[in-house]
Amino acid sequence: MEEMEEELKCPVCGSFYREPIILPCSHNICQACARNILVQTPESESPQSRRASGSGVSDYDYLDLDKMSLYSEADSGYGSYGGFASAPTTPCQKSPNGVRVFPPAMPPPATHLSPALAPVPRNSCITCPQCHRSLILDDRGLRGFPKNRVLEGVIDRYQQSKAAALKCQLCEKAPKEATVMCEQCDVFYCDPCRLRCHPPRGPLAKHRLVPPAQGRVSRRLSPRKVSTCTDHELENHSMYCVQCKMPVCYQCLEEGKHSSHEVKALGAMWKLHKSQLSQALNGLSDRAKEAKEFLVQLRNMVQQIQENSVEFEACLVAQCDALIDALNRRKAQLLARVNKEHEHKLKVVRDQISHCTVKLRQTTGLMEYCLEVIKENDPSGFLQISDALIRRVHLTEDQWGKGTLTPRMTTDFDLSLDNSPLLQSIHQLDFVQMKTSSPVPATPILQLEECCTHNNSATLSWKQPPLSTVPAEGYILELDDGNGGQFREVYVGKETMCTVDGLHFNSTYNARIKAFNKTGVSQYSKTLVLQTSEGCNFETQPAPYSQLGKYTYCNCYLLHMCLVCSTPFTK
Repeated sequence: MEEMEEELKCPVCGSFYREPIILPCSHNICQACARNILVQTPESESPQSRRASGSGVSDYDYLDLDKMSLYSEADSGYGSYGGFASAPTTPCQKSPNGVRVFPPAMPPPATHLSPALAPVPRNSCITCPQCHRSLILDDRGLRGFPKNRVLEGVIDRYQQSKAAALKCQLCEKAPKEATVMCEQCDVFYCDPCRLRCHPPRGPLAKHRLVPPAQGRVSRRLSPRKVSTCTDHELENHSMYCVQCKMPVCYQCLEEGKHSSHEVKALGAMWKLHKSQLSQALNGLSDRAKEAKEFLVQLRNMVQQIQENSVEFEACLVAQCDALIDALNRRKAQLLARVNKEHEHKLKVVRDQISHCTVKLRQTTGLMEYCLEVIKENDPSGFLQISDALIRRVHLTEDQWGKGTLTPRMTTDFDLSLDNSPLLQSIHQLDFVQMKTSSPVPATPILQLEECCTHNNSATLSWKQPPLSTVPAEGYILELDDGNGGQFREVYVGKETMCTVDGLHFNSTYNARIKAFNKTGVSQYSKTLVLQTSEGCNFETQPAPYSQLGKYTYCNCYLLHMCLVCSTPFTK
């Protein structure tokens, strides 16, 4: 019931409809609100005067009702004066829907008539606040619009249903909540009062007791006043005009207003339209049921997305942690190798220090001994040992000169960590596929035996891995600039072989290949290093006969053509 509340509110005042009338566009509006949004058109600007004068479109061309709609300032519920819009001495700059209009030139005279019977200025215009269709009123004014008594009844029942809970009508002090209603007695009872005042025996046994809500509905369904004709207030509607789509009375038919129209009995059309509305409601009910199921599905999807997000985040964190653990293990292995190299270098240097220390001690001892021998004054004794000492000194000197004073180990570590492939893989770490999508193709393999360079061109060949089951739609070949710069695409296609011309001579190029399909792109293959020739190797062959005519001045030499640059020349 609460969802229906917006259908029962006036679009002008925002409250429940009060004495609603039906506009020709089938929308409803309060009778008082209809008077507030009336706009009076000046006589000088009437359609007849404009057609007679043949004037062009004025700045206030608001009478072209098929192109724009007219509003007064009272559309928003402000500035009303005696049922009319406020009347400034100058025209409004803009109405709420953006069209400039003239309000009534002056407020209407005071009247004690009801809003429906109060006179309406001539050439008054009303615009539907929902569809913005405009209509110039006739002499009947707002009385020409029928009243929507069905909507009034729906509003009454809705307001009654929104009232407080039904109370027992026989409780003396604090009324208790009613539990049943007797349709014959039209009284609401609580359980104690029902047992005391309405026992199920005797004549009361034939009474029908229903729940309070059902009893409230049956009470609301009391017969309402029969609607009367808008043109003939004393006549009730008895027929229905199919062309005009409105109920008419007998007097309307007598006056001949619908003489050429198809007219049917009001009761028959009532049943027919009820049946059509019921059928339309059945279809709409099915759509509403599907919409409810769809909303349930969407709410389940929200819950499932949240659960999958938590699961996926946990999986992603676990995968990244596994990579970090693997990197830490590899770091420990590399550090062990560095420590091993460190120990090896220290051992070699320390061994050399120990060896040099012993050798230096021996040399120093020999030198001191020789100096003491030189100090002796016995020639015969000196000559007996001098030859041996001289040989020992020369031999010791020769031993110091054979690389003994050269370090056996350098202080630099001959280890270089190549982390570029790992960094490249980390930078390329991305989501390549979803669970429901097909996988990306495998990384292609460069066939080294078929890759070669010739002069300033390079030919590369590749293939898919033998055990690959995912087909590739194409391949992307990339080369750097020959100077260690960034890679650029040189070929995109389905072929598995490509020749790249126009490279620089005596340059080193890096090449790599990757495959792709609708799902995504594979990883890059291993990088292949290509070396171009130092210069152009002229391999010649006799030039075609068609080229001979261009070089007639070479009549005594054979023309040949370079296979690299395709230029004819003479030998």
